[in-house]
Amino acid sequence: MADKLEPEQLRTYFALMESVSLLQHEVERHLRSEGDLSYVQFQLLARLAGAQRKLTMTELADGVVLSRSGLTHQAFLLGQAGLVERTADPDDHRSTLVEITEAGLSKFAAVLPGHVQVAKDLLFDQLTQDDVKSLGDMMTRVRDHMRARPPRSAATRKRRTPKALEN
Repeated sequence: MADKLEPEQLRTYFALMESVSLLQHEVERHLRSEGDLSYVQFQLLARLAGAQRKLTMTELADGVVLSRSGLTHQAFLLGQAGLVERTADPDDHRSTLVEITEAGLSKFAAVLPGHVQVAKDLLFDQLTQDDVKSLGDMMTRVRDHMRARPPRSAATRKRRTPKALEN
């Protein structure tokens, strides 16, 4: 049947998902203990630090694959902690711009070495250089295929029917 995974595909799928879960759990544990950050907050700081410019909330949401409401909440928390600043976009008043602060850059720099060490210990130390290249090539191809679909921010939102109108 075309709608079933072959045994090797199923084995590979579950090995990938379990590996990602185990790695993400350990990364999250490190980020919480060393920086009082969630994995998503770290991703947002990393994206902003790497961009070296203000990003729109939509760019951030698409970059870290997060819902609009989830991003709004996380950006609010990071803003409260003084790690990011949000401002209205002077060119598009419907958009909000986000930039990392000096405190955010410092926090990111403080947790990055431990984050790298977790990735080395759990993932890269188990692989040869050829393995790393092959895995990187494969995952880039898969990611690019997935990213070719419209971003989550472009999806229309389902409107909720008020409970009073449901009956």
